[in-house]
Amino acid sequence: MTLPYSEVFYMITRMKRDEKPLPHTPLLLHVCCGPCSTSSIERLEELGYKVHMFYSNSNIYPKGEWEKRYAEVEKVGNYFHLPIIKKEYDHDSWLGEVKGHEDDKEGRERCSICFEYNVHIAATEAKKRGFSYFTTTLSVSPHKRSLTIFSIGEKEEGFVPIDFKKKGGFHRSIELSALLDLYRQDYCGCEFSMQRVLQKE
Repeated sequence: MTLPYSEVFYMITRMKRDEKPLPHTPLLLHVCCGPCSTSSIERLEELGYKVHMFYSNSNIYPKGEWEKRYAEVEKVGNYFHLPIIKKEYDHDSWLGEVKGHEDDKEGRERCSICFEYNVHIAATEAKKRGFSYFTTTLSVSPHKRSLTIFSIGEKEEGFVPIDFKKKGGFHRSIELSALLDLYRQDYCGCEFSMQRVLQKE
């Protein structure tokens, strides 16, 4: 049986993910929100990385929600004493990327396009600022398939594929979110995922 490419990539890199880098190796961490960043930062610091947080996420709608989530990212940054790089909000650009996929079910192609959009922006920022390594907190969510994120990330130079939901990462994020009294959103981010939640209510 021939394994899908993403699974082959995952198997090849699974040992590399947990290899300890040189102490204080700088890494740009794309953070999707405050709660997801908590345990991801702990894991990266345990591995020896010097983390710089990066917030972009123009998929989030409306802008007030984007700003609300950034405020929670700031709480996490203050707790861990980490610098934060904030990218300008550009929801129209994101809408252009997912055009034609507005009605996709959650977890399907629109979501993959969204992952690629945010990962590419993080990769571009990492390169611009001289980071040799970057990764994303997206893999901490049990609702997101890590192999999909890894297959997207490996197209970008310097991507470090770490499955943050492993080793109890998601449950640890819940604990730390409670400790820091963080706002935990009930939809992924875009207006389409928000509509799905409203329809269920």
